[in-house]
Amino acid sequence: MNTVHMKMKSPVGELTLIATDKGLAAILWPKDDPARVRVKPGAANDRHPILRKAAAQLKEYFAGKRKAFDLTLDFDGTDFQKKVWHALLGIPFGETRSYAEIAKTIKKPKAVRAVGAANGRNPISIVAPCHRVIGSNGKLTGFAGGLEAKAILLKLESA
Repeated sequence: MNTVHMKMKSPVGELTLIATDKGLAAILWPKDDPARVRVKPGAANDRHPILRKAAAQLKEYFAGKRKAFDLTLDFDGTDFQKKVWHALLGIPFGETRSYAEIAKTIKKPKAVRAVGAANGRNPISIVAPCHRVIGSNGKLTGFAGGLEAKAILLKLESA
């Protein structure tokens, strides 16, 4: 898989956006674990149309001017992971869901732990809003960008 990347500054740190010819493939956090996602950055390309569109929409999101993304996504993962990641896309802006609710959504109600693991490997953070998934007790739980970034994103969406 050929990929390209660009970096962008954001309120949650410098993000690395990665695209294939098919679509946006990843948004990586400043201190992301390289083993967390399958997609590797590839060559730097600040002029790639998919990356430019993603960066523009993310800037609008962080400015409070965008509640939904209009991007072609190219998820790279197992069939189960892709089901979970597509379920994330159905969580409305400003709302949260528990891991158990996501498991029910994908018709695997007993797969709560597997949903949590897939959520943690979501390569397209923010756009596929894994930050909107919280514990059943309403508390913030693990997040690749860190709990502080998760809190910032949820606060941004609650404004």
